[in-house]
Amino acid sequence: MGMKFRVVCRKLYDYVRYDLKEIAFPSSLPDPPHIKKRPKLTLKDKWCILKEATRLYGASWVRDIGPELRPNDYKKAKEESDVNKEEPDINTEEGRREPTTIEDLVAALKGGAENAKPVLRRIYMARASNYTDALKNYVESYKEGLKEHLEEEALDKGNQQGNKPTKPPQSPSS
Repeated sequence: MGMKFRVVCRKLYDYVRYDLKEIAFPSSLPDPPHIKKRPKLTLKDKWCILKEATRLYGASWVRDIGPELRPNDYKKAKEESDVNKEEPDINTEEGRREPTTIEDLVAALKGGAENAKPVLRRIYMARASNYTDALKNYVESYKEGLKEHLEEEALDKGNQQGNKPTKPPQSPSS
């Protein structure tokens, strides 16, 4: 009886130690021999990576990313704003601007579901028309490129078959 209990305990221990671990956290296939393993990151390296990734992720949610991520864009914008100091009057055509899609959607959602339906429909239709326009443009440009390529191939074949290369005329001095 004692021997059977030990065998059962040993098998249970082996199952938990090896098999259960592989079931819960399966290991991937081993790397091929020619692959060099990267050194493991230190805790400081992991912290720096996590901090930078978190900063970039947080910045991606902001509409205007800011000068710390795109400093060159802000230098250009600052130079242009220095040149054009006067701001357009809101009452003129230049000063008016149409609300963005997000502003429309936010305003509609504040009004309730009934107000949001036409805005969502308009956004969907605008995206669908933009997509179909882009697809038509792509197909047209693809056809043009294919046509040009086939014309070039036809010209190359015509030059190779009909015209044998000739020697250029030599000058009388040679």
